[in-house]
Amino acid sequence: MKIAKILGLTLLAALVAGLLLPERIQIPVAGASAKDWNPKSFWFEPWGSSGVHKGIDIFGKTGTPVLSTTDGVVLFTGEIAKGGKVVLVLGPRWRLHYFAHLDSIRTGAFSFVASGEAIGTLGASGNAQGKPPHLHYSIVRMLPAPWKVDGATQGAKKAFFIDPHAYLLER
Repeated sequence: MKIAKILGLTLLAALVAGLLLPERIQIPVAGASAKDWNPKSFWFEPWGSSGVHKGIDIFGKTGTPVLSTTDGVVLFTGEIAKGGKVVLVLGPRWRLHYFAHLDSIRTGAFSFVASGEAIGTLGASGNAQGKPPHLHYSIVRMLPAPWKVDGATQGAKKAFFIDPHAYLLER
């Protein structure tokens, strides 16, 4: 019984800490500005096999450092079909930050990263092969925001996805 209570309190403390920790927001491509992405590309359709574009693409030169947008824990590094070389970071407010199409990965799973720390380099891996080098950047809420749901294609998923353009401009 005591172990269950301790685990419950630990889980509650982790949940509260995750919601209260500040986000130190950083544009994820070194030297980039809002001029390097299309602010209207979030939820743009049609967008290939995924239907709608649930992030933004930040363009630059191959090998440019890709930076963590916030402090967090790296949950996954590896290669997947569409995203190519990817990194997934769990940041404050229980938000998942997804970095795709990397040329190289410079971090490891379960490591802590600081906002602005290099986690990889810009590339065109995955389904971006043959296209200009860019970072696909998405943010997913683990705790849904049902008021964001609308009638757009896949609009129910907006309860989970955050517009990276607006998020990065908050910094």
